[in-house]
Amino acid sequence: VIAALGRELQEELGIEVRGATVWRTEMVDYPHALVRLNFCKVYAWEGELTMREGQQACWQQLPVGVSPVLPGTVPVLALLAQERGFVGATH
Repeated sequence: VIAALGRELQEELGIEVRGATVWRTEMVDYPHALVRLNFCKVYAWEGELTMREGQQACWQQLPVGVSPVLPGTVPVLALLAQERGFVGATH
């Protein structure tokens, strides 16, 4: 999972992961497929974030103020919010 994360972040964002851990795995039942999502925490990287595939990005703080949010991220946002004392605040 960490190796795949590193490849994807290099390809899509232009950063080299130097430290990361697998944090959570969630199964999400989308209409088209049952998907396993591996969420990781990256705590060290090199390089500057560059959107290499035309995507948009913005830094967010909890509670998240953007919409829409992919359904698979909602439980993880809730867990992050709990870790940081925003109990019950997801987005």
